[in-house]
Amino acid sequence: MRLRSALLAGALLALSAVAASAAAPLLPGLGPDDRRAPVDGTAAPWRSLAKVQTGIGGRCTGALIGPRRVLTAAHCLFNPRTQRFLPASSLHVLFGYERGTFIEHTLVTGVIHADSYDPQKPREGFAADWAILELADDAPPQAPPLVVADTVPAPGTAVVLGGYSQDKAQIITADTACVVLGTDRTSKGPVLIHDCNGTRGTSGSPLLELLDGQWRVVGIAVAGSTDRLTLNFAVPATAFAAAVR
Repeated sequence: MRLRSALLAGALLALSAVAASAAAPLLPGLGPDDRRAPVDGTAAPWRSLAKVQTGIGGRCTGALIGPRRVLTAAHCLFNPRTQRFLPASSLHVLFGYERGTFIEHTLVTGVIHADSYDPQKPREGFAADWAILELADDAPPQAPPLVVADTVPAPGTAVVLGGYSQDKAQIITADTACVVLGTDRTSKGPVLIHDCNGTRGTSGSPLLELLDGQWRVVGIAVAGSTDRLTLNFAVPATAFAAAVR
């Protein structure tokens, strides 16, 4: 309990550190304590992930939550040069991507995101940093949709996080030995704090819990801390569950 309290206290400080350094370039690697490892992109739950690409060269990860719906982070769709969100026509989704090959490529016809999300205020925006991409075509049958949870996971809940990190962008790597540490509250709502390893490119990846044999999306990875402790942040699924429904 003392360790968890210390981690949560560190997380509150880390939120400020993330906000302060949001515009600074981050190193792609995670150092000697990196727990990420390559996973089989054809196996559950990783087969339901997708690579999200933008017309300005952005790369993030997404999760299929319906035949034509992919969940990702809103900040992945923001153009810092124009200070506007990118149009749906400049977004692309790749299923089954690995080392330059993929099962299917589809365009995006529409985007749903929280009206309260403000990319100019990173810390306050964490709780609303989600987006749903509406696809032009059905996802391939090899990629079944994931279930979106309607409750906030309790501290200590075992979770996994995988995606197309910028330092290993050609394959899916995942941390399968992490937990939810708790929540913090911002002006836009609660934010999940977890200790899963991730770096740029993992933004938009689903934070997943295996419950009764079924993988559930309990959050979306949106930011990491600069603290020596691995404290990272995710939008809880309760923030976007209504939009999914």
